[in-house]
Amino acid sequence: MLAVLALAACGSTRPAGHAQAVQIQAAQPVRWSALRTVKGVVDLSGPRSDGSVVVAAAGRLWLRAAATGSLKPFAPGYGSPAGLEAYIALAGGRSCFHHGATYALRLAHGDGVTVVSASGHTVSKFAGLPSAGLENGIAFDQTGGFGHRLLVTATRRGHTTVFALDCHGHVQVLTRTGPRVEGGIAVAPAAFGRFGGDLIAPDEISGRIYAIAPNGTATPIVQSGIPHGQDIGVESEGFVPRSYGLALVADRLTPGNPHPGDNLILALTRATLAAAGVRAGELLAVAEGGAQTVAVSCARTCSARTVALGPPRAHVEGHVTFTG
Repeated sequence: MLAVLALAACGSTRPAGHAQAVQIQAAQPVRWSALRTVKGVVDLSGPRSDGSVVVAAAGRLWLRAAATGSLKPFAPGYGSPAGLEAYIALAGGRSCFHHGATYALRLAHGDGVTVVSASGHTVSKFAGLPSAGLENGIAFDQTGGFGHRLLVTATRRGHTTVFALDCHGHVQVLTRTGPRVEGGIAVAPAAFGRFGGDLIAPDEISGRIYAIAPNGTATPIVQSGIPHGQDIGVESEGFVPRSYGLALVADRLTPGNPHPGDNLILALTRATLAAAGVRAGELLAVAEGGAQTVAVSCARTCSARTVALGPPRAHVEGHVTFTG
């Protein structure tokens, strides 16, 4: 199976260079499989301290148990518009955010972020944001280049505003002129080449993956090689940890779409990804339409290779998360 390798412009500066694509021989792609049905699933958090995962689905939150995979309602006071993509992020690491709390894009009643306590008993407004278009990405900075803050993207007319929020809800605008990006954004670990510590964000329309530095400068790091366009191109991301059991992603039912989805959580095991040559520290990036998945690695240059395929009808949303 041939996959695409794309090289970012290299050097010590950050020019907005163009990726040059060549073809290389790669391992045979593996297949995402159905883990369980969840109506309206749009996103999954990283694992909590007990290994459970918060699932955003049909405007509500659920907890997926680590041991059994069963779902139970979580945070009954939380609600978001069922048809919208209120992506979520879990607080953890060395930040001053409340450990184990879930932060969600607030897509109704004013732009901003909602916080749900680790117990699920408290739901409140965390911060408001200046209107800058559609909020479409949320991620915590666990590396530190952004000051361990919460990052939110919002896009209007082809340009993205990137906000950085501290644990007190204070908002800083990092850029108002970033490239169009959306989806399961993620901050790269320090070992991700010269883009370590940057916000890595996909653009489904062009198929490019961008690195956005703490000063707001954006660089296209790789052409994903995935077919691109509205509701087709690269959408969901997650960095592969050293230890995990499953990689999970949401496949939402979207009637009338060319990729109508299945209301499923899709999964790949660590052994399966290892067989495809996926290594810790690489970025998994998944297409919204059909779940074609590339692994992106960066050193002096960045490359992307196809490692997995999904159900052709899959409609992928949110982050790629890794469970124990």
